[in-house]
Amino acid sequence: MDAFYASVELLRYPQLKGLPVVIGGGRRSVDEALRNLPPGGTLADIPVEAFARLRDYVGRGVITTATYPARQFGVGSAMGLMKAAKLCPQAILLPVDFDEIRQFSRTFKKIITDIAPVMEDRGVDEVYIDFTEVPGGQREGGRTLARLIQKAIFDATGLTCSIGVAPNKLIAKMASEFNKPNGISIVHEEDLETRIWPLPCRKVNGIGPKADEKLKRLGIETIGQLAACERGWLIEHFGKSTGAWMHEVAWGRDDRPVVTESEPVSMSRETTFERDLHAVRDRAELGAIFTHLCTKVAEDLQRKGYVGKTIGIKLRYDDFKIATRDQTIDRFTNDAKTIRHTGGLCLKRVPLERPLRLLGVRVGALARADSPEALAPAGTPAARGRAEPVATTASLF
Repeated sequence: MDAFYASVELLRYPQLKGLPVVIGGGRRSVDEALRNLPPGGTLADIPVEAFARLRDYVGRGVITTATYPARQFGVGSAMGLMKAAKLCPQAILLPVDFDEIRQFSRTFKKIITDIAPVMEDRGVDEVYIDFTEVPGGQREGGRTLARLIQKAIFDATGLTCSIGVAPNKLIAKMASEFNKPNGISIVHEEDLETRIWPLPCRKVNGIGPKADEKLKRLGIETIGQLAACERGWLIEHFGKSTGAWMHEVAWGRDDRPVVTESEPVSMSRETTFERDLHAVRDRAELGAIFTHLCTKVAEDLQRKGYVGKTIGIKLRYDDFKIATRDQTIDRFTNDAKTIRHTGGLCLKRVPLERPLRLLGVRVGALARADSPEALAPAGTPAARGRAEPVATTASLF
């Protein structure tokens, strides 16, 4: 999906189309701009000057996404809002509406599976689709079906997407970025040398900043240069697994299937605070945030039909150090109160003297809610879990 979070907001506020808009910094509660809603007016009637500007932001939030006019200033996803404010101070800043985003995500994925049912979900705004057995899927190299999917999504939601069609997932992922927004890119095997090899190594999904920096130190900047390296040399510098994988992807080889169903390992929610919070001075605020996170995780589990037995917490302190704790209970659950109680026990086992930047809640050891394992009585071999000792030395918010 093209600038998904921002595009959803532009449906709400069409007066912002064509302007640099940044989404991030927190969750939507009540927009400041809504206070400027004219009597009897709609959201589209709010004057542009009423919206918050990036230059006025103070905090350490990060960008979720930005409109393409904002990206022209070098602003992009995962960038700190304070840094982005220096690049594009005039950009309009909007909070994230996760509930609205999830609704649109479910809608566009349902549209796709109605047309091409072999779909792999890759997050809120991205999927892989296997066109192989879809009627007309090979027409014009896949372009006909790609156009149909784009039109169906736009007609139903008003949103655009960009599609890459290729022999495998590796190249299709790269191709989907070639003609954004609202583009279709077809890449055949014989196009590897002309269309893939000139790209920076960083364009390969799986080559992160650290690996890319090491490649550059070794004089390798493009995928073509990577392809020219001997497999053994790459293994020597990057290890047996990574080195061999780099050699394969540089030659466009990827035999991973499109996986229509995969069981999640865990579900979690976390939030980074606008300011550091202390377990004593900000106990009430932290308690409310913790309860909210537990409630949202429980809702996620219930909506997707899962239960879990291992409840964990994650803290990031003001010095950026991270602490995690978890506890396995004796029966599966997707109950918010149970998650909150067990998570609270985990909090008793971490130091809470330092201010906190982030708080997270996780439920793991998942099973389908209707599975025999989940339905087995507590204490039976199918349901039994380990109980960890619980220290009681720290205060609990």
